[in-house]
Amino acid sequence: METQPIQAHNERLAAAWGASGRAYDRISATIADLIEHCVIRLDPRPGERVLDVATGTGWAARRIAARGAKVTGIDLGADLVEAAKVLASEASLSIQFEVGDAERLRFEDHSFDAVLSTCGVMFTSRPEAAAQELGRVVRKGGRVALATWLPDSTVAQFFQVMKPYLPPPPSSPPPSPFEWGRQERVKELLGAAFDLKFETGVSFLRDANGESVWDLFVESYGPTKTLAATLEPARREALKRDWIAFHEKFRTDLGIAMP
Repeated sequence: METQPIQAHNERLAAAWGASGRAYDRISATIADLIEHCVIRLDPRPGERVLDVATGTGWAARRIAARGAKVTGIDLGADLVEAAKVLASEASLSIQFEVGDAERLRFEDHSFDAVLSTCGVMFTSRPEAAAQELGRVVRKGGRVALATWLPDSTVAQFFQVMKPYLPPPPSSPPPSPFEWGRQERVKELLGAAFDLKFETGVSFLRDANGESVWDLFVESYGPTKTLAATLEPARREALKRDWIAFHEKFRTDLGIAMP
């Protein structure tokens, strides 16, 4: 496995996102339609070189490879990358996975036909650096496809559920990842390098009940798992209570359906 040094300011981020290892693929399964939407818009073609940034356990990379493209997937989390390799092998797909930092890619200029990131690059701590790297590694006339959560999305809201339980932010906190959900901000970041087009969509998280959603995220979603592990029992139970209450707001006759 190729590796690239993770910048010091991203080491805690790498540990948090990588905490769930292979179990993270269960999270990707809940947004499989979102990932497929992004892959369809990227339109990868056989033989093209495609980079999947913040690949996680490689769900999008596998979908692209199945279309015949030559895929490289990078992620901060070494355990995620190892899981992605195993999952690709189990699917009989040839994909190059590497530990890598989206803010400082090791690849040469213009070395990919296309780049994709599904709810990944938006969580970088230095968005200007990440955006510059996206533009640098794509060939002239190449393509980038990003799926990002909107600032008023339910995903942004459940991060607010976790916020009271997090340690105090640093004096100069990184910008909100949900800024990548504003068209104006994406134009600031990528408008000089790409002709941009936008499309909105809705992906539904479906589960039996709020407690099932808690179990899924506390076992499989690195940020939630990492946070819960740092809390003393009473605080952890309070977070669980708030998490379940939030998701129960989206109950239907058949269970949770959170847009």
